[in-house]
Amino acid sequence: MSLKFGTDGVRGVANTELTPELVLALGRAAARVLGGTTFLVGRDTRVSGPMLQAALAAGLASEGVSVTDLGVLPTPAVAFLSAQDNVPAAMISASHNPFPDNGIKVFAPGGRKLADDVEERLEAELLDPTTKPGGLPAGAEIGRLRSATLPAMPYLDHLAEAVEGRSLAGLKVALDCANGSASAVAADAYRRLGAEVVVINDRPDGVNINDGCGSTHPQRLQQVVVDAGADAGLAFDGDADRVLAVDHTGAMVDGDAMMAICAIDMRQRGTLAGDTVVVTVMTNMGFRLAMAERGINVVDTQVGDRYVLEALEAGGYALGGEQSGHVIFRRLATTGDGLLTGLLLLDIVRRAGVPLAELAGVMTRLPQVLRNVRVASREGLETATQLWDEVARVEAELDGRGRVLLRPSGTEPLVRVMVEAPTQDAADDAAARLVTAVEQALT
Repeated sequence: MSLKFGTDGVRGVANTELTPELVLALGRAAARVLGGTTFLVGRDTRVSGPMLQAALAAGLASEGVSVTDLGVLPTPAVAFLSAQDNVPAAMISASHNPFPDNGIKVFAPGGRKLADDVEERLEAELLDPTTKPGGLPAGAEIGRLRSATLPAMPYLDHLAEAVEGRSLAGLKVALDCANGSASAVAADAYRRLGAEVVVINDRPDGVNINDGCGSTHPQRLQQVVVDAGADAGLAFDGDADRVLAVDHTGAMVDGDAMMAICAIDMRQRGTLAGDTVVVTVMTNMGFRLAMAERGINVVDTQVGDRYVLEALEAGGYALGGEQSGHVIFRRLATTGDGLLTGLLLLDIVRRAGVPLAELAGVMTRLPQVLRNVRVASREGLETATQLWDEVARVEAELDGRGRVLLRPSGTEPLVRVMVEAPTQDAADDAAARLVTAVEQALT
């Protein structure tokens, strides 16, 4: 058996690519590599979740590790409980993917995503499933399986404490739970802090997660915010580790804008460690310009919130995230947390006494074009001289008023082309030229 970890765990079509047999083997490998006597396991609302959760738990228990079933919870809640109890954990979820997919995110003790070398050890263990010396546990040494009692409560308490005794009273917020994990806790979290809450897409049936809703399809939420006269809307993804916001006019406020708002507020309050924000290479240049204007430094990482966290911890910084809405407040969380991000954003709105739309005006987004180009192989990208000559010509024409990023997909035969430019026409034209250059060089 074999599997490969991507930037956010392992994923595949449940029961065909991500089979119970493979997940059981992963459970055994995780027990051997991560050690410990207890493992926490949560899931989102997919119909395949209980099946894969049972398989993972069986693998862990067969190695003598006891498993606590957390049921349906957001990924950040699972990570929080892992940190609180200092035990490893796993989340059964494919995040924003459609319901036939599922995945497994594994957390080391302390609630942190696995380092590359630990993932490599897990992969190697799956390739060599030889029974360890002394054989498998038997009798009383087999791991126990139990269900947690009110597992969400410590996480909800943690969210309430994050606003330091303030409330959201007077704010009306619309929540799109994506028929996913947020359905179990989001409304309670925001009502507990005094907000008036309108909730949509909080009736999961196992197959409607992310189906025309949530952060990948926020159109209905945009309309609900306007129709309900809400101050803001928050659209979560399937496992609620990311969020996108909607202002009172129905306009989207993405991860870049939310980070800009939070960074400026934190710097004003003296809590932005090193006056620095950590972002990925996908963050819009408009964000970088806005931070430069305010004396805030920007550190870049490769795509993936675990790389953001690594940079945050290495530099002792407090805030980082991705354009997609994965935002990490390192003092409060070990992973992206959509519910926490939404609460802290609304806390700023209430303290500032101005609409979210006005706060989001702190940055002006440069037009950005993204294209995925299917190629025969990603291997020749670095040595494609004519392609990089074209990149250099485009960058020279942009003259510091935009940028170009080419990177291979981590899992598919694709090259991702990103262009930012002063105008949409300029971005479209440059992207088209680069797509052609990639096709000529690599297909």
